[in-house]
Amino acid sequence: MAKILKILNEEKVVLSPLYAKRIKALHDDKQKINEEKIKALGSIDIDDHGFVYFPDFKFTPTVTRDYGKVTGMYEIGVNFRRFLNESPQYTNKNSALGGAWISYLANWVPFGIAPDDYPNDLKKIWDKYHITQPGFGAMNHCAGDIEVGLKLGWKGLLEKIRYYREFNDPADTTFYDGEEELVLGIIEWVKKIASHARKLAETEENQDDMKNLIEIADMNDKLAEEPPSTMREACQFIAHFQSVDRMYFSGGALDQLDEKLRPYYERDVKSGILTDEEAVWYIASIFFNDTHYSQIAGLTPDGSRDMTSRLSFIILDAMHYIHIPVNLAIRVHDNVNKTLLRHSLEYMIEDGSGVCYSCNIGCEDGYAKNGFAPALGRMRAKVGCNWVAIPGREYPLQDVTRVNMAQALAFALDDFKQNKNYDLDDLFDRFKYHLKIMVDCILDGFDRHFEVISRNMPEIVYNLFMHGPIERGLNCAEGGVDIIDFNIDGIALATVADSFAAIEQRIVKEKKLSFDELFDVLGKNFEGSENIRLMLKNIKRLGDPDSLATAWAEKIRDEFVRLCRRNTPKHNIKILPGLFSHGDIFSYGKNLKATPNGRFAGEPISHSNEPDPGFARGLDSFSPSLKATAVAKLQAGYGNSAPLHLDIDTNMLSKNGGIDALVALIHTHNHMGGTLINMNCLSEQKLREAHENPASHPDLVVRVTGYSAFFASLSKEYRQQIIDRFLSAKQN
Repeated sequence: MAKILKILNEEKVVLSPLYAKRIKALHDDKQKINEEKIKALGSIDIDDHGFVYFPDFKFTPTVTRDYGKVTGMYEIGVNFRRFLNESPQYTNKNSALGGAWISYLANWVPFGIAPDDYPNDLKKIWDKYHITQPGFGAMNHCAGDIEVGLKLGWKGLLEKIRYYREFNDPADTTFYDGEEELVLGIIEWVKKIASHARKLAETEENQDDMKNLIEIADMNDKLAEEPPSTMREACQFIAHFQSVDRMYFSGGALDQLDEKLRPYYERDVKSGILTDEEAVWYIASIFFNDTHYSQIAGLTPDGSRDMTSRLSFIILDAMHYIHIPVNLAIRVHDNVNKTLLRHSLEYMIEDGSGVCYSCNIGCEDGYAKNGFAPALGRMRAKVGCNWVAIPGREYPLQDVTRVNMAQALAFALDDFKQNKNYDLDDLFDRFKYHLKIMVDCILDGFDRHFEVISRNMPEIVYNLFMHGPIERGLNCAEGGVDIIDFNIDGIALATVADSFAAIEQRIVKEKKLSFDELFDVLGKNFEGSENIRLMLKNIKRLGDPDSLATAWAEKIRDEFVRLCRRNTPKHNIKILPGLFSHGDIFSYGKNLKATPNGRFAGEPISHSNEPDPGFARGLDSFSPSLKATAVAKLQAGYGNSAPLHLDIDTNMLSKNGGIDALVALIHTHNHMGGTLINMNCLSEQKLREAHENPASHPDLVVRVTGYSAFFASLSKEYRQQIIDRFLSAKQN
């Protein structure tokens, strides 16, 4: 019998006045909460974390170690349970979900590495080369399989812990004891959410709001004892997870949201207890609770079909309606639903920002180059700022290392100056020498991390949602999961490539400058030598297809990748290279000397593997296309994302093909091997006004790098990054 194909409903959900009002109120409340946080805490340059600020809250941890830190599974579990019980409650009457998180646990609990486990020998190298993110001791940056929790519920997870403690009968039970303390604390906290919502209902005069609060109370009482059985309950469970995950070292990875919630959605719709506008409200409430990273669409593991469903469209609509920072990705492939892709771009143009686009070819085929089956690459979801991981099955420690290649160049120039052997090949050899020292110390640090992290700062939250840790009694960072591979990100590629190109062009080829003169102006930070600085800067730079810099960038990228493609020396852990700077270009530039590309000492370094702003000035080509080509060409190539940032003027877009041009650019970038596209579509006037006076556009949402934020919540430095990228794209 022929299979009957169901027609997918791709229509935008139209909200009734009640749900439109509730979601608009959530938007307004999010702004108010953020304004209070900024007033008390200052600018927020990271993800728009969803904590609700309680200035009077205090917590005194239980510290039993003589070195003054809280380490180990049991001690952390005890403190986490107390923290959950002592935290004040918050429930928003306009949300479909109860509860919130109010602080990072690390603000109060002195986590750390025991003195005997700390690699002081490696720290000397970190300090010398200004490696402030060496990866050692880092937390999270993996993703749980939320389905593990949805199927079991909190009580079921508790029973699972107790079962495997008895089944494995370990001599040391602290792993299970600590996990049990945490889950008991979560169950007690969920009951407190229910009690708080019920108290709010007692004094609520609006009948709709009172009914909602009672439903929240009943739902949380049920979830303290049973797994979720409806979509609303599943969303509430996810909100519980989000809050607990954020409290513990700012975890932020969620999952393939449309697929994990689809069974609940379809079952509820079929039974007549759920409408699409209610589903939009549930998802908007998850987004209000926190900006955890999630993905929609993409291929099934066998590659046979696109996973876009009705719920994918509902999730996209929820993001648009609530219009707050949301970290949602669409996995792009050749057969991704065309309407979903176009709707996302229509919302992008209307809202100024929106989803990011995770590219399947670069991410999936690149991962297969590590020896993994193609199906595993398709299972990797975009659930981090720039990164992808297999939820529940991979511990990749993504986005926690930075190798500032410009520091290797600075040390190479110092060696070169003293040796007086002015040969460009020798300078590159010195650069490789220092780059190897930097990468080697991170490889050594990963080995140490693997040995000591589990007895110091275990992944007490993610262990619950991974396949293996509870069953084996092993922290996911020490073999609890089957796939362990670590990431190293190189940064400042354009800074270094443009510097080598400037030296080759102005000194070696044109002989307009000598090496001694170069060292002199660099030492003086170009003071009194603006003409020389501009001469060095105004070469054909990375991004110009005919530039020396592009060839240098490929050479530098290849050397960095080669150094990273060695497993760690002691435990043979696979390393996956990447090229991603986050928004840290200012902090990494502050302790860097002047560089031969005309950059002043202390100025920011370049973004990820992207050309510097202004690279296309004077070229006839459309700069977003040039930039996209350069970024795709310079990927590390092993499945980790090096994002393309596109900041497009809406007026310019209308002259260059509009949405059709963006669709073509996304697919072309995918086929060229690109991995991730982050996009803003804004008007110059609005962006300038918001930069000069953030209060003039308080609800302007922008994508900073892989994450989104209210523009007004960012520091002036972080706002300047977006301004520079935007104006650069307009200058030709």
